[in-house]
Amino acid sequence: MDIIKSIKKNTIVLLLITVIVLYFVLKDDFNSTIEALKNINIFFLLIGLVLYFLSIILRGYVNYLIVNNKEKISLKEAIKHNFISQFFNGITPFSTGGQPMEIYMIKEHGISLAKATNYTIQSFVFYQIALVMLGIIAVTYNFIFKLFPKVELLQHLVLLGFAINILVVVLLIISYSKKATNFFSKNIIKIAKKFKLDINSEEIINKFEDFYKCSQELRKNKKLTITGISLNMLSLLFLYLVPIFIFYSIGDFNSINIIETITSSAYVYLIGAFVPIPGASGGIEYGYNQFFGNFVKGAKLSASILLWRAITYYLGMIIGAFLFSLDKKENK
Repeated sequence: MDIIKSIKKNTIVLLLITVIVLYFVLKDDFNSTIEALKNINIFFLLIGLVLYFLSIILRGYVNYLIVNNKEKISLKEAIKHNFISQFFNGITPFSTGGQPMEIYMIKEHGISLAKATNYTIQSFVFYQIALVMLGIIAVTYNFIFKLFPKVELLQHLVLLGFAINILVVVLLIISYSKKATNFFSKNIIKIAKKFKLDINSEEIINKFEDFYKCSQELRKNKKLTITGISLNMLSLLFLYLVPIFIFYSIGDFNSINIIETITSSAYVYLIGAFVPIPGASGGIEYGYNQFFGNFVKGAKLSASILLWRAITYYLGMIIGAFLFSLDKKENK
């Protein structure tokens, strides 16, 4: 019941933010933006849709491989889980709702809570490493070719986000050592107590223990690790390429190339990680406008923002909400 109340509350907040974002996106070029949307080339828009679905399916397939390494779950269920996770990520600040829901859904297949948590952590590790690897490429490319000279503040935020992601990966690598795991968990608890923070020491120790168990599993199965990271990189590349086909669909074939699209997308998603609002709404559109605005201007840029958010955020949310609703009915 609390979950349903939280969903309704976050959905209302999300709708209000969406209306505000729509106003700011459309206010300067309303007629021209509507005209651009009227003349969409459906073929290229469908390619963008296919890329988005492939991105979601690939991540679902990675989860399928992780779970089926030890247990049994169908590919259809794994993909469905990923769509439902998109919904819960979309309605929670900092996308924090997807992983607990993923654990719950895996557990519903008769898999223990400990194992479900372990599988979800493995999936997170693969995704995080893939994100950092593509981030390194994007940051390096921008450093060499200076794609975004006019958005210095956003570049600094992206670099901060990139540094945080690298720190997460470093901590994951450190978790391969039992001594290092114990050292970090004990010192985090000491620091928290020193600053009189209200924390659950046992929970922190358990979290680090979960990461350690997960790292041991990954160490034993190098093939799964390499496959999981590679497929997550491919999934992110598909997602990062959606904007270029949106630009093609509104008749702009020359303003931006594939490498610039991937680099801009990588930066936009790193910015989104800092926005403490469901779906990073407002901040992620601003980041898109600033980064892609170096290549595309006016109504075409505004139209592309609306189409991009519709495909990569709202569509996944709608499908996830529908599948979650079906799951609830089946459970009843």
